[in-house]
Amino acid sequence: MQNPAADKQRLSATAVLASLPFWASVLVVMPVFVQAPWVRQHPLSACLFGLVLTLAGILWSLKADRSEQGDFGALVLGFSGSWMAGSLFWGWLPAHPVLHVPVEAFALPLALAGLTTRWRCACAFYLASLIGTAFTDLSMALSGVMPLWPEVVTATADQAPNLLRAAAAQVLTPKSLLVVIVAAALITRLVAVCRSRADRLGDDSSAWSIASSVLFTTLVIDAVFLGVSLLAPSLSGLI
Repeated sequence: MQNPAADKQRLSATAVLASLPFWASVLVVMPVFVQAPWVRQHPLSACLFGLVLTLAGILWSLKADRSEQGDFGALVLGFSGSWMAGSLFWGWLPAHPVLHVPVEAFALPLALAGLTTRWRCACAFYLASLIGTAFTDLSMALSGVMPLWPEVVTATADQAPNLLRAAAAQVLTPKSLLVVIVAAALITRLVAVCRSRADRLGDDSSAWSIASSVLFTTLVIDAVFLGVSLLAPSLSGLI
């Protein structure tokens, strides 16, 4: 006899794996394990791969027209913008943290203009990624960690773990911890707002659900990075 509860659970799991929010989260995590080591070794090819992603996203979206598959194509297109910006910064400007957000924001005008078009899912992914990056960088600046950034990225493999641990310890001071808690609370509030809007039926519900997943996943990655920097800084280079 078939188990209806088990069948329902399998269907639910399948629905999650096939959903836009799930793949938005996957694409947020992907640079941690794929782009980071790639950029360190071959920044130019990593940057050019962003153009491949752009073309693939556009063709996928246009071929699928306005179906849900088209939203997946738009998601890839939005990811390509974040990928290229990350490749540009981490490939050639990693020791200049003040330039991080400006470089990441290179496609901001296009993303804002596209929010009311068929590319809204692409724009939602890119803008949510940018907002998450801005929150992270601002928190680092206000907590006093930013000055250590150039030292960490230019340090040798032997020196970097100790510098990362020192930076993470700085975050745990009362003032810095308050900054981090406030930033986390604000992002959590944004996630709740996005989820609320995603629950409303409409053409832009998919875009809101993508934004919610991107912001939440960014918060999780930042928390994991902080924890790894404190407990196992030698592994932080993977993140």
